[in-house]
Amino acid sequence: MIDYITITQKIKDTLLLEPFINKVTKGNLDDIANAKREEYGLAHIIMNNCTPSKSALTYNVSIICMDIVDIAKDETTDTFVGNSNEDFVLNEMHLVCLRMYELLRRGDLYSELYQLGSSVSLEPFTDRFEDFVAGWTLTIDIEVPNQMTIC
Repeated sequence: MIDYITITQKIKDTLLLEPFINKVTKGNLDDIANAKREEYGLAHIIMNNCTPSKSALTYNVSIICMDIVDIAKDETTDTFVGNSNEDFVLNEMHLVCLRMYELLRRGDLYSELYQLGSSVSLEPFTDRFEDFVAGWTLTIDIEVPNQMTIC
């Protein structure tokens, strides 16, 4: 049976296979405010809700993928790029989110009955936490079989 613990563990295990992710946490966003620098790239799982139906459970999940933005002390010469690696961080974390999306849409997770529901969104962010970080929030519906019995 695929339940809350199973689905959060599967998401964690999948994210840890990504080369840009060093740590995965879950729960309240305040729990990651004190992450150590070496723990980044970091992914954080928030289970928003679960909607049961006769044949499926639809979990709405937000996966926040982020990394530290490094700012060079050099004078800014390119105003489009700036003097940080923010674009590079946004690009890496976007790729992590897209990979999770594809694994649910048609990859290994799909084959294991963790399947993409109808709701998907990707939202970029910068400087959301105490550390200067950037990344993306992937909010998705994950549908799994409802195998609960009335017994």
